[in-house]
Amino acid sequence: MYMSARHQEGLAHLLYGINRGGGFVALTGEVGTGKTTLCHCLLQQLPNDIDLALILNPKLNAIELLAAICDELSIVYDKLSPTLKNLIDLLNQHLLAVHANGRRTVVLIDEAQNLSLEVLEQIRLLTNLETSKTKLLQIILVGQPELQQILKRKDLRQLNQRITARYHLLPLSQEETQAYIRHRLTVCDGNPDLFKPSAVRKIFKLSSGIPRIINILCDRALLGAYSTNVRFITPNIIKQAAKESLAETNPETSHLTALLSLLLLACIAVGLYFHGFDLRTVSRDYPNTESKVMTPAVKAAPVIKIQPPVQQKAQPTPEPIIARPPIDFTTWLNNPDLTLNTALMDILKIWGKISPALPTHAVDCNDVLSADLNCLSGKTNWQKVLDMNRPVILEFLLASGEIRYGVLTGIRRKQDLVLMSGDKVFPMTELLKSWNGNYLTVWKSPSPGMTGIYPGHSSNHVLWLREQLNTLNGSQAVVTNPQFFDNALKKQVVNFQRQNHLFADGIAGARTIIYLDNITGSTDSPHLKITD
Repeated sequence: MYMSARHQEGLAHLLYGINRGGGFVALTGEVGTGKTTLCHCLLQQLPNDIDLALILNPKLNAIELLAAICDELSIVYDKLSPTLKNLIDLLNQHLLAVHANGRRTVVLIDEAQNLSLEVLEQIRLLTNLETSKTKLLQIILVGQPELQQILKRKDLRQLNQRITARYHLLPLSQEETQAYIRHRLTVCDGNPDLFKPSAVRKIFKLSSGIPRIINILCDRALLGAYSTNVRFITPNIIKQAAKESLAETNPETSHLTALLSLLLLACIAVGLYFHGFDLRTVSRDYPNTESKVMTPAVKAAPVIKIQPPVQQKAQPTPEPIIARPPIDFTTWLNNPDLTLNTALMDILKIWGKISPALPTHAVDCNDVLSADLNCLSGKTNWQKVLDMNRPVILEFLLASGEIRYGVLTGIRRKQDLVLMSGDKVFPMTELLKSWNGNYLTVWKSPSPGMTGIYPGHSSNHVLWLREQLNTLNGSQAVVTNPQFFDNALKKQVVNFQRQNHLFADGIAGARTIIYLDNITGSTDSPHLKITD
């Protein structure tokens, strides 16, 4: 992660607020400035004695929010008929118990500007849970600038006064934009001078220093340069990238167009006034005007069919990913049958692990294990979903708060289309608007029971790992005990993880094994249908 001076200062404010204990911490910033990324950085630096409840969907009522917090903290409650009092009592008991064991609890709420006033008031009341010496709950609110305005409301002044640390994350400066681009290129072993200074200035002007827009522009510019075999990124490439990816209208042009339209209408009105123009008079004096105007249009209609049948037959047949008629993504997503159970059954069918006699119970990861497969779930970004290169279940959040699940089976890059189970084809942009980042994929171990290989262990799994890495590195070093996971092998694992942008902990977990399988082809696994 590139930590600009602004991000470092924001992180310091968050850590300061947490270390003080109790009350609220507020982090605000414009869309795309890196608030959520900064939160993930914060999570990695939290002290070991802190339990965290992460709330990513703030569009909840008071009972739903308390239930979500209880779920995150593994607090058991009556899910059939939860009440506000019961949930608060259970939460208070839990907080007292963990406090007695020397632990603290933090609730982090992302997109907090979407919280209702009722829920904000309930959150404030949660901070009243305390002992005679200390508060039992710390709450971090992360949101867009609208959150600042909400907290300034007179009826929320009690909550606003309890914020012990707050920070507003600003976009990058032009110098930081250049440093950020160079940092990203350096991390991926690229040429840090790939973008000319004039191109960086153009990026800063178009993005206003917002990292998310910088990423979009740079990514599209790199693709454009690659497709045209250009070795350096110029302002013209950035300009074209902005046209393809941002699609923003120029407000000055819009205002000028509106002004000219008003002037034109005014001229017409004045002309009609001075010439005594009357539509009824025209209709009366020229009864056949409409038919005279329409006649050429009717005669000209056949001219539209100018393409002979032979040329239509000569057109190339489209590939299966786009051969079917388009289906509206929103309509598809609102289908209540898009459940996790259905998605798991679809993904097991892709693996060829489900028989015509389908199980009568709801399918879960136990069924996946019974099929000699493994589940891997979490929250990630789009690029890492593609890097895993497996059919994957994506979780979608509807505006109503409902959850839907669909299986991603392929992608057509140049047309920005995705293929979902059942050969449904949708625009990638529509999918990304509703995907909340949660995923579940199914993978196969190279050998039974291989779900994680740890330093210090000794097994045939370690031998497999050593052989795969030696093959990749072109190394055949002689080791006294090849089945033992020694420090030298751990360094190899760390280097592989860094090269593939994985968490470099030296442990060959599920993701590391999947990436190794993608490169070495050690298992016969279905992959995403990725085409250009």
